[in-house]
Amino acid sequence: MIALDIFVDPICPWCLIGKHLLDDALMRHPDHPFAINWLPFQLNPDMPTEGMDRRAYLEAKFGGRAEATKIYAEIDQHARDAGLVINFAAIGRTPNTLNAHRLIHWAGIEGRQQAVVSFLFEAYFQNGQDIGDVVVLTAIAERAEMDVGVITRLLASEADADTIRDSDIHARERGVTGVPTFILANTHVVVGAQPTALWEKVIAELKGHAQAPQRLQ
Repeated sequence: MIALDIFVDPICPWCLIGKHLLDDALMRHPDHPFAINWLPFQLNPDMPTEGMDRRAYLEAKFGGRAEATKIYAEIDQHARDAGLVINFAAIGRTPNTLNAHRLIHWAGIEGRQQAVVSFLFEAYFQNGQDIGDVVVLTAIAERAEMDVGVITRLLASEADADTIRDSDIHARERGVTGVPTFILANTHVVVGAQPTALWEKVIAELKGHAQAPQRLQ
């Protein structure tokens, strides 16, 4: 298997789009060679623990309502072009994603990362849920068939919070400045939501290389 590390923040719409396009390629090629690992990158590491009103956040980030509306209209169109409908109107708050990243980290231990990342995106972008809320996160863990008792205790503690922060810092030191960022075999870096066709090409090339006969020495 070939490592595909993906830096992501579950409140990033481009991450949702990027995952959807990658998933399309994986479904078409279930024998793909990727071992996928989802890694933390907080777009807003200084976000208050309780999050903040989404409209206020976007207007502050993009310099006013008009610019925020323009940018998100473009994102919405990109999502629709990819076959996604995002329910932006349902999102009332922009959460702090530290706890969501902790859940993704623990899901990796239990082999449930793909499901948990998908459910986080669904909770936030379809249902408008606050994915910084431990009740929401516990429900996602249960849906992903994780050990809910353990997750409840972990979320009530500071377990692995520093691990997530340190991983985020390390990512920035490696040159990651935005998400999604895909790192293939710890060597090749691809930034941004990539078309399904690109992933299909990569899969075909990797499979072809693996199946090519070895030259005798």
